[in-house]
Amino acid sequence: MMRITIIAGATRRESTSALLSAYIANVMREEGHEVTLFDLREKPLPFYDDDDEEMHPNTSELLDAVFHADAVVLSTPEYHGSLSGVLKNALDYLGKGQFGDKAVMPVCSSGGAVGVSSLQQMQAIVRNLHGINSPEWISIGGSQRQFLPNGSPESEDVRNRVQRTVAYFLQFAAKLRA
Repeated sequence: MMRITIIAGATRRESTSALLSAYIANVMREEGHEVTLFDLREKPLPFYDDDDEEMHPNTSELLDAVFHADAVVLSTPEYHGSLSGVLKNALDYLGKGQFGDKAVMPVCSSGGAVGVSSLQQMQAIVRNLHGINSPEWISIGGSQRQFLPNGSPESEDVRNRVQRTVAYFLQFAAKLRA
């Protein structure tokens, strides 16, 4: 059993990246893992200010969730070829102390075909935070962004991709933790 923190970096209600994050969390829980889904829409953080001496309760909760995680998933909508501002702001609060030597998997949802730019940018950030990027990632786009009322992706191909990628990521994270 591992502890995994998923940071959902969307602000729109019913965001497809947030729905995908919740689905991934459920898949991981079904495998017996403890998952914290930190939704930045529900728990917004103040703008990062290195001079701020007071820690906001949501910021403290995020730092703690990532610090105690064995692995991390970063999830974002793709905005103008990049990750969301709220996710980047959250990552500015985090560092090597939270990410060092942990497996990290990027996830995104794009209005276009797939969100490769945001995934690559998240990987660059993870490297600078001393996390270890999973070779596998999840990106959905266009018509793949449809979800059923039960929260699972409508597309069987997307469900299968999530299952395969999450299984790989969990094995990858377990090897790093050992």
